[in-house]
Amino acid sequence: MKSNLIFSGVVALIVSLSSIGIYAYHSNHHKVVKVEHIASTPSTAAVYTLNENGDPIPLDFNEPAKKVIDGVVHIKSTHLYSGNSRNFQFRNAPTPFRDFFGDNFQDFFRPNLPNNRSQTRPYTEKMPSRVGTGSGVIISEDGYIVTNNHVIAEADDIEVTLYDNRTYKARVIGTDPSTDLALLQIKETGLPIVPLVNSDDTNIGQWVLAVGNPMGLNSTVTAGIISAKGRNINILKDKYAVEDFIQTDAAINPGNSGGALVNLQGGLVGINTAIASTTGSFSGYGFAVPANIVNKVVEDLIEYGSVQRGVLGVMIRNVDSKIAKEKNLSVSKGVYVDSLMEGSAAGKAGLKIGDVILAVNEQTVNSSSALQGMIARYRPGETVKLKVNRAAKELVLEVVLHNRAGNLDLGSSDKPAIIKTLGVDLEELEPQMARDLDIKSGVLVKKIFAGKLRKYTQMRDGFVITKINGKSVSTVEDLIEKIEKSEGGIMLEGVYTDIPGTYYYAFGL
Repeated sequence: MKSNLIFSGVVALIVSLSSIGIYAYHSNHHKVVKVEHIASTPSTAAVYTLNENGDPIPLDFNEPAKKVIDGVVHIKSTHLYSGNSRNFQFRNAPTPFRDFFGDNFQDFFRPNLPNNRSQTRPYTEKMPSRVGTGSGVIISEDGYIVTNNHVIAEADDIEVTLYDNRTYKARVIGTDPSTDLALLQIKETGLPIVPLVNSDDTNIGQWVLAVGNPMGLNSTVTAGIISAKGRNINILKDKYAVEDFIQTDAAINPGNSGGALVNLQGGLVGINTAIASTTGSFSGYGFAVPANIVNKVVEDLIEYGSVQRGVLGVMIRNVDSKIAKEKNLSVSKGVYVDSLMEGSAAGKAGLKIGDVILAVNEQTVNSSSALQGMIARYRPGETVKLKVNRAAKELVLEVVLHNRAGNLDLGSSDKPAIIKTLGVDLEELEPQMARDLDIKSGVLVKKIFAGKLRKYTQMRDGFVITKINGKSVSTVEDLIEKIEKSEGGIMLEGVYTDIPGTYYYAFGL
């Protein structure tokens, strides 16, 4: 019996060792893939953030994305090229112009060419175009849309496509190059909107979403945080540029321009405007115009037709440790007053060179861009309180803001019909500029919008009109009168402020 047990044990051992050897052999010669399936989630995790009351709430981008995405639109702007000649343009001149000047009208504009009709292209030729795309934000149920000025600049045709693919033609209500904002309107009611919030209440580190149409990808949502406020990146080339950007690391790419930067409640924090990149694509930094500036620009464009911007009349720079030491200042933050314009609003209120501006209406300002952004929210005639540090003492000054001309007047949106037809902003030429250009007088074309000049000529901003149909002009009123009395074609003669030579542009009424 004992021997049988021993024999059985030996056999079992041999079988076990053989099984192990066979398994090891197959393991070395055959790859085993093990697939596991999880039938259910054992637990649920959530990331929390704090609301305005300090209460913890789940961090969820789903709800704000749902609220906002219907209110962000795709914008296509088309600019029609009027010709290939840099200096002269006559091939698109309508029949009335040809009737006015006769069959040899082209000699007025290309005197070095023979009077040969074969030199010109057919008048019915389709003009080439340039198409740009961007985004916009619906801010009212009756069709008002905010976007960037650079999205629709020079556009002859603007097309807006909603999230549900409805398409409309849009008209420009007004533009503000100094903030790179523009206001459009489409003929529709009952539209979904994105409500504006107080952008001053936003904080660095706060979650935000960027909504727009980047790279031709419609209705794209990206997430990030506010990484800085009061940024000035020197991207706007307007003489009176206001750069007080909100910086975000939410991904923004070409096509996002004019789109929405929103908080987790679906409120509009800013209008996405620019990126900082060496490649032209997102590299970690995006910039948006704050909602408070957007709100002011929109109100002015609707009510006045142009932005009414109050000014202090000061030259300023940021305070840092170097300036503080050099000027013997008692503070190392704020905005240093370098100089005052003659008759400036700030000077009349008692501000002095060497003062350090610390706050506007009790809101702290630590940079020149932040100060510009704060003042840009007010109109001429409105009063702001400046908290100032002077010789280590603090005082408060009440400043009644001026306009750029140095008075309290508000601009008017009423433009003569002929100016609207031409599509231009004009101003009389300053005597010093006339002397520099070696001309007696003229009218400066500040900005060209959609109109006859853009459609039928290649005129660009900065052209000085010296003659209309051979007759000199000296004032805007004189120019309007001469054009209104003209019949048929109009020939404009003038010079550019930055290019030598005399230039001619023609169009028909």
